[in-house]
Amino acid sequence: MSEVLWIDQPAELLRRLQSAPSRIGLDTEFIRERTFWPRLALVQMAVDGDVLLVDALVPGMAEAIAAWLDAPHVLKVMHSASEDLVTFRCACGTVPRPMYDTQVAAALAGFGAGMGYQRLVAQVTGTTLAKGETRSDWMRRPLSPAQLEYAADDVRHLDALYQATLARLRELGREAWLEEDMARTAEQAAHDEPERWPHLGLRAAQFLDTAGQRRLLRLLRWREQQARAQDHPRSWILDNDLALDLARDPPADGTALQARLEATPKAPRKLGKSLWQALTTAVADEEQMPAVAAEPDRNAVRRLQDAVARRSADLGLPDGVLASRKQLEALLESGSWPQPLQGWRRRELEPVLQPLLARTGAAG
Repeated sequence: MSEVLWIDQPAELLRRLQSAPSRIGLDTEFIRERTFWPRLALVQMAVDGDVLLVDALVPGMAEAIAAWLDAPHVLKVMHSASEDLVTFRCACGTVPRPMYDTQVAAALAGFGAGMGYQRLVAQVTGTTLAKGETRSDWMRRPLSPAQLEYAADDVRHLDALYQATLARLRELGREAWLEEDMARTAEQAAHDEPERWPHLGLRAAQFLDTAGQRRLLRLLRWREQQARAQDHPRSWILDNDLALDLARDPPADGTALQARLEATPKAPRKLGKSLWQALTTAVADEEQMPAVAAEPDRNAVRRLQDAVARRSADLGLPDGVLASRKQLEALLESGSWPQPLQGWRRRELEPVLQPLLARTGAAG
């Protein structure tokens, strides 16, 4: 059994970096239920057979953690890392590089798509892990023995998952696939750019006319600004249903807007004046706004899905790894390969999808 060490001195964490191994296991515990930005509470590191539980609430610890994240000679092995990366960026100002995500690796190696840590550990090592502290309060101090054990378990088996998935990737010649995916994931996480056209993410917006879609764009950009400034979830500022309703049927004036807010549960009543200004003020680039397209032809989408499924079967890949329905719809709508389908995925898919795209006039 590995030794579990509580680290609450930044200098101690930095000292250990001087003799760091070539790879470590890495995980986080954070909270985000009531905030826009995740709040880092604990960082778990599996280092040379020991588990370091790093108290991220200690002043100066974020900088010490960042030094590990930026160490180019240390591979950071993680599992389902996307939320952890955002948390690291917010707390430490950087994301781990180089990194290896065992969930992504397991999918590319044919173990299964979207496999949870406990399930993959059981499949690879035969160990059954407890799930009791999943929704625990990680900001409290001291942490309970159960919390400490749960946190340590989250990194104890990462090296075994790394070795098993890497061996299979090498057999299949897919190491480069994972490297591509990891580079793209890290790059996306490192840049905190709000979505330029957030209205495109609401399929119901297709039923709005052009003026309505522009109003929706204004509201969603305002919501993003407010959520970030107040550190609240977006839905706490303005939920999608109310945004769509206001864009579809705008009130006549600020007084009418306030009356509607007062009559709507969970509406941003205190933000009525700001909301009215956002609703009625054009944004600088709204003339360039792409319209929300109508739902693509289901038969055309199905043909693409079937072709992807056949190619996935040929490659021994789980469903959803090569392309999602949403990505295929984006490909149909624009005729351009979306960013998630670039690289090795496009190389595998273009020969089988291009003839189908040509039939629909979406080839590009």
